[in-house]
Amino acid sequence: MTPQVGQLAPAIHARSDDGRTVDLAALRGGWVVLYFYPRANTPGCSIEAQRFEQALPEFERLGATVVGVSTDTEAKQASFRDQCGLSFALLPDGDRSICKAYGVIGGLGGLLNMAARQTFLIDPEGNIAYHWRSVNPARHAAEVLEKVQQLRGGA
Repeated sequence: MTPQVGQLAPAIHARSDDGRTVDLAALRGGWVVLYFYPRANTPGCSIEAQRFEQALPEFERLGATVVGVSTDTEAKQASFRDQCGLSFALLPDGDRSICKAYGVIGGLGGLLNMAARQTFLIDPEGNIAYHWRSVNPARHAAEVLEKVQQLRGGA
């Protein structure tokens, strides 16, 4: 079941492709952009990731951490990171536990083994502040950045 806006975000404690530990509870006090994508190294996912990377300095200025999640393996995520020049955390979710907790299994034409392209904005208290169910990879990072600015009061 998908968590709703206003609810506490499901816990995440996972290792990223580059060995970083991502613990959602440890990120409290700042905003978290948790975006799910179907498959690393595909055109749409690459465009979306590169847009988030380009906007990363602005997200960081606003106190927001960007985290990407897909059901790809750690090796595939690492290749994706290298190909796209990414510096933010990518979580391989091979057991689909994160995707299931956020209700995003069934992406890319309904294939049950992949994440749907969706994003959750988590506020500094750990609650879901906004949920994008429909995402345009080329414009999405800008939309999320605008929403963070809006919710922070135009900062």
